[in-house]
Amino acid sequence: MKLLEERILKDGKIGQGDVLKVDSFLNHQIDVAFVQELGKEFHRLFADCGVNKILTIEASGIGIACLTAQYFNCPVVFAKKTKTNNIYSDVYTSQVDSYTHSRTYDIVVSSEFLKSGDRVLIIDDFLAKGSALLALLSLIRAANAEVVGAGIVIEKAYQQGGQLVRNMGVRVESLARIASMSVEEGITFVG
Repeated sequence: MKLLEERILKDGKIGQGDVLKVDSFLNHQIDVAFVQELGKEFHRLFADCGVNKILTIEASGIGIACLTAQYFNCPVVFAKKTKTNNIYSDVYTSQVDSYTHSRTYDIVVSSEFLKSGDRVLIIDDFLAKGSALLALLSLIRAANAEVVGAGIVIEKAYQQGGQLVRNMGVRVESLARIASMSVEEGITFVG
């Protein structure tokens, strides 16, 4: 998606440790009109899939998922990173190894909100090594729901996550696929 690639080049910052900071428009401060355009594109890509739930992970995916869900007219369910007192014992649980936060954590979704027969579209901001996406897929499998695909805003295509999930037979649509990234060379995109 050319619009997204241009925005990444304009406002993205390459940080230490292979981190792309897009927090000025995507995952700390949200440019709502811009992210709505991303949501429209996800709808265009998955409109014929019968999506009735969107699943994401807190916190960065929530805004993107909500702005996407308006086009599907469906609810957003987000996996919580901590089990709170208002989530009861009937939950699906999986683990995520976070590169950004340098730790492993459990994610949970109440079984009340993810059910057998649901046709689930995963929406997330980044795909790199694939840990978060694999954990979300695990939750969907535990619920006996059906994954229709994953809509990713930015994929680091030079890392293995996207290929790993595609090799599992999951449809992954990334709006921007980064081929390479370094402070010295800048950012190049696939295609």
